[in-house]
Amino acid sequence: MSMNAIKAIAFDLDGTLIDSVPDLAAATNALLAELGFAACSETEVRSWVGNGAKKLVQRALVAKSDREIDDDYLQQVLPLFMTHYQANLQQHSRLYDGVLEVLTQLKQAGFALAVVTNKPYKFTVPLLQAFGLDGLFDVVLGGDSLAKMKPDPMPLNHLLAHWQLGQHQLLMVGDSKNDIFAAKSAGIAVIGLTYGYNYGEDISLSGPDAVCEQFSNILAHVNHRPNEME
Repeated sequence: MSMNAIKAIAFDLDGTLIDSVPDLAAATNALLAELGFAACSETEVRSWVGNGAKKLVQRALVAKSDREIDDDYLQQVLPLFMTHYQANLQQHSRLYDGVLEVLTQLKQAGFALAVVTNKPYKFTVPLLQAFGLDGLFDVVLGGDSLAKMKPDPMPLNHLLAHWQLGQHQLLMVGDSKNDIFAAKSAGIAVIGLTYGYNYGEDISLSGPDAVCEQFSNILAHVNHRPNEME
């Protein structure tokens, strides 16, 4: 798929712009300790993230309780996790190399930028603010901003409608097969990053249009100055 006509770019957050696993691991361990379960490692948490907070908690509880977790119990403990994550938000996270510089360059060049993440919205905005990224994005969609989240294409279809763009004019950039599948379902181009969280799988196996090992590499795949947004 050609990327020559791209006017807008949607970015995943965790594992793409920010390495947030250290904070998520701290919150997960605080929850496990409160519930009387054994602690988890940061490596384990890296393999559990990508489908939103609820799925992360479910995977952690199944792994450490060694039993199935029903939805009623999950709904009961999820607010506890949210409290622990709020307390640990941006305590240990870090921006990946080149992110601020590249996003600034893309913004100055005239691209419309969005964040499309499965992280709850109430955590997404403070995290962007903490790293000085909030002013660079025209739209921020959390995992609970719409009725469905990635890998469903709804958030990307929402952007196409919001900006009145053709499918060939929107690009998705992410580190997970959830990003790749959402983009493919929406009929848009997608770049897969190798350094993030993808359940231990090679991102190229999901068939992105391009694969980049560093965030700055995405600049080679888009025109440096798009036509003005209509």
